[in-house]
Amino acid sequence: MSERLGYTPELELDQPIIFPRKTDVTALRSEGYFRKVLDELPAAIYATDAKGRITYFNEAAAALWGCRPELGKSEWCGSWKLYWPDGRPLPHGQCPMALALKEERPIRGMEAIAERPDGSRVPFIPYPTPLYGESGRLIGAVNMLVDVSDLKRAEMSAFRLASIVESCDDAIISKDLNGVISSWNNGAERLFGYTAEETIGLPVTILIPPDRLDEEVRILQRIRLGERINHYETVRRRKDGSLVDISLTVSPVKDANGRIIGASKVARNITELKRSQEQKTLLLLEMKHRVKNTLATVQAIAMQTLRSASAEEIAAFVARLQSLASAHDLLTSEQWHRASLRDVIGAVLNAFQEKHRERFLIEGPDDVWLDSNRSLRVAMTLHELATNAVKYGALSNQTGRVSVLWKQSRSAEGPCVTLHWKERGGPPVKPPEHKGFGSRLIGHAFGNTEGERIDFDPRGLECVLQVPL
Repeated sequence: MSERLGYTPELELDQPIIFPRKTDVTALRSEGYFRKVLDELPAAIYATDAKGRITYFNEAAAALWGCRPELGKSEWCGSWKLYWPDGRPLPHGQCPMALALKEERPIRGMEAIAERPDGSRVPFIPYPTPLYGESGRLIGAVNMLVDVSDLKRAEMSAFRLASIVESCDDAIISKDLNGVISSWNNGAERLFGYTAEETIGLPVTILIPPDRLDEEVRILQRIRLGERINHYETVRRRKDGSLVDISLTVSPVKDANGRIIGASKVARNITELKRSQEQKTLLLLEMKHRVKNTLATVQAIAMQTLRSASAEEIAAFVARLQSLASAHDLLTSEQWHRASLRDVIGAVLNAFQEKHRERFLIEGPDDVWLDSNRSLRVAMTLHELATNAVKYGALSNQTGRVSVLWKQSRSAEGPCVTLHWKERGGPPVKPPEHKGFGSRLIGHAFGNTEGERIDFDPRGLECVLQVPL
């Protein structure tokens, strides 16, 4: 009986692979049939003689190596270079195939890395197995190389993900569609006080206060529909029974087939943020109170100082203070550093619209915001224009109208908003012989820039301002 698998030294290289035992069924359609099978297999397979010289390899092996070894001369393995998994060079004479032939035993559980001539590397698991003839003499070995590149990438990705999850300060929890906890990171332990051993397998409702249990029902309903819940602020309960404010994000978890099998939850402790917001609100309320008190004091001092002034002059001064107070009030109601232009216009003109509401046209985009300084300047400018309209302009009769329009634009200095005050239907307008306080205030408010224009059109006063954003 033949003692050959692949090519032995006694055979020509074009002879077929001979397996160690004869079989029936016409030798399984001849030994050449099995060589053809090996040639077509997608697994990398090669064979050597007893001295380690390569006698056969299929195309899958050549693809893994990135080269074609010389049959009958190349030894042990067809790889250009070999490395251990830790990156140390692995001599061909110490590779798993060499070890299998030298020790005459199958080698299992080893890994190596093959480097191709182009420099790319392929991690693989070898399965070298010695072959013996009927007499028991070693005649060679066969080896199958399993490319584990995808597995290694998946393992590395999973390791990185696990490292990120474990090192994250936020609590990251996963649960199934019944709300049962399946994973628990270190951040969750720090936030809620439970260890992973104490929580995995328990319902996530152990973290939910009794008066909020309906939240979990709604969350699971949305997760089953494939929805994601973003930055949902709520309250959860720690192990010691204390409550903590959190921002919660919940996302569906899917299996390889895209089927939703659970949810991942990221909980961030926002207790300090909430406390900071409350302190900010208290501070703004205090600032609002102090500003109003200061303006009231200024008003009282002015009333004493201006006792010799006319009633009209005193009224104008007080109105300006009230306009300034309204602008400050608008800034402190939500945030100190900016205000909506529409809100600024509405706050200033509100007093004038009580008698003339139907005679105002106010139009412009809502998403225009001014910083605190520009908000105050626009407020004072609009107050002067409205006061002038009541005394001399379109609001001094029964037919005049005022339009306040704005749009976002761009000046040489950058983005800005163009604000257009336009009066029509009032008494004929003519330029003043000298500038009054109002004109000087408008000029000083915006530095008499090129974007500022006051037109004393006989049909009605027009004022155009470009306010930087």
